[in-house]
Amino acid sequence: MQALQKIQRQAQRQASAQAPLRAELPVVHRAALSAAAAPVAVAAPAARRAAALGAPARPATVCRTATVDAPASTSSEGSVREDIRNIAIIAHVDHGKTTLVDAMLKQSKCFRDNQATADRIMDSNDLERERGITILAKNTAIRYRGIKVNIIDTPGHADFGGEVERVINMCDGVLLLVDSVEGPMPQTRFVLRKALELKKRVVVVVNKIDRPAARPEWVIDSTFELFMDLGASDELCEFPVVYASGVNGIAGMTADGLAEDLEPLFATIVKEIRPPTVQPAAPLQLLCANIDYDEHKGRIAIGRVSSGTIKRGQTISICSSLEPGKVRQAKIAELFVYDNFSRVPVEEVEAGDICALSGIADIKIGETICQRESPVALPTIQVEDPTVNMTFKVNTSPFAGKEGKFVTSRNLKDRLDRELERNLALRVEPGETSDSFVVSGRGTLHLGILIENMRREGYEFEIGPPKVITREVNGKTCEPFEEAIVDVPEQYVGAVVELFAQRKGEMSDLIPSIQGASRIKFRIATRGLLGLKNALLTATRGLGVMNTLFLEYAPVAGEILMRENGSLVAHETGQATTYALESAQDRGQMFCRPGDQVYEGQVIGMHAKAGDLKVNICKTKQLTNMRAAGKDTKVGLDEPRTMGLDDSLEYINDDEQVEVTPKSIRIRKDPMAANKGKKGR
Repeated sequence: MQALQKIQRQAQRQASAQAPLRAELPVVHRAALSAAAAPVAVAAPAARRAAALGAPARPATVCRTATVDAPASTSSEGSVREDIRNIAIIAHVDHGKTTLVDAMLKQSKCFRDNQATADRIMDSNDLERERGITILAKNTAIRYRGIKVNIIDTPGHADFGGEVERVINMCDGVLLLVDSVEGPMPQTRFVLRKALELKKRVVVVVNKIDRPAARPEWVIDSTFELFMDLGASDELCEFPVVYASGVNGIAGMTADGLAEDLEPLFATIVKEIRPPTVQPAAPLQLLCANIDYDEHKGRIAIGRVSSGTIKRGQTISICSSLEPGKVRQAKIAELFVYDNFSRVPVEEVEAGDICALSGIADIKIGETICQRESPVALPTIQVEDPTVNMTFKVNTSPFAGKEGKFVTSRNLKDRLDRELERNLALRVEPGETSDSFVVSGRGTLHLGILIENMRREGYEFEIGPPKVITREVNGKTCEPFEEAIVDVPEQYVGAVVELFAQRKGEMSDLIPSIQGASRIKFRIATRGLLGLKNALLTATRGLGVMNTLFLEYAPVAGEILMRENGSLVAHETGQATTYALESAQDRGQMFCRPGDQVYEGQVIGMHAKAGDLKVNICKTKQLTNMRAAGKDTKVGLDEPRTMGLDDSLEYINDDEQVEVTPKSIRIRKDPMAANKGKKGR
């Protein structure tokens, strides 16, 4: 008995001696230390052969999460890299993130004095420039007094929140931009919550401080209340504040004392954002957080080196925490770092820096690049689940195959599979038929960007109506609910409240704002928001601005009337004529012009009443050699409504679908829904 107690006391002393060592190590290295300390019952076959021959054993190449053959980390002390700062710029949409990054790049002398640069330098995607929003997160870097500052520009729209969740792991702190008039908005709450969950240091930048209606004190108070609501610690609540005007490239520590440049902002970043603490002697670990593509270099993985050093030409192991025990090897062809708005080739990158590498053709986001002899997987990137889905399927209209380059189900599946590799917020499942796929995303804009990119690449397919994704919670069917914030002039408050009431929306707050505008908050089902944008613009004469944020899953709100008007449907296939459109426009608002080619079943307008109506817009005027008395009546056609992709997705009902081709966007009646209706009757 005494001997047993003695052994227990020795084990306790040994555990207490190792406790400080474990506390200093990162999570993955603490797990490795525990694994190395665990007893191994039987030596590995390679180790037994090496011992018999008198040679050192080569460690087995298996993921640490599955076995303990690989050696543990040999370094327990971390070092601080004072020469690097890693930051992400997060904010609500249109609060000036990309404009501020442009000013930072220009003032850090990344460009020549005579070099021509465009506005919104970071928005390199065509769709980003057309829509004026950031869609993809991008990396760049600047130099300030010998310190390298890695900057990640993130999207501001709620539908692209997956991009923020994916890249925020690479930074040590964030710049939270808040508009000097609007204050914290829905997406501000979302991105700030993600940063606080990861214990990131936050620097609040009150942007657009030069606006005439700026109210910086109210903005700071509202931001502090937001920190408190999100449960931030006392240390994080004591956030530094910088006042800036990104478009003018000026900043200051007070609203009235702005400098002539962004020097106060640069100094605050270096002072307040902690430099990375790294393990340079530990085995290599790099979590792939983003993927780029180059025509010559192929797939490029982007991530931050968590520990160790990565070198060009090095043979590495790739593993994932989602697939323990599965390891593959590859060789790094080229290695790059970001410096002065360019990708610079280097020979090696040390821990703490963000780099890009090529040579791994099958790398995926969330996988860990490790030392070949020590494959220890980092926790993979987790993003929130999607809330809306659509059905993608092969085009079956009479005009199928005339305009597209990729038209088969195999082409469609391959393209969606490629999108899954970099878009973590997307889900793809098989549809009801072999040529259809159910694609789920964060919202209609998230999926709409994917559809637009595909049609520009030459794909031709059909899209079903957007539908919300329900869940079973405690035996009840629940659907997603969102908070909608509408900024609208006072004279349209009544119209907005009535519009949301028709869609089962509940008003939770009404805040009188400045300059004659009011802010209204609603709690509404995501299903009620589908198709609401155009109705809101019509009700407010284009002056209403709506922003949304996901709240929770709650019991189904009941039946919601999505659209009161029916559709005008083409009666036959042919060319639309002026003579026929003149009489058809009295039935509703037209979507087509004279000379457009239409087919039977195509939606060519919106009916003025409920229910669908078939009209013939291809008929021509009868020609005779008899001249009528008097002049012919002059034809006057109304301007048709242009239906783009976003407008079409908001318009369609359950029995309609959108035909997408590289040249055209058409709405048609779903023949499958028509057949189901006939069988039901």
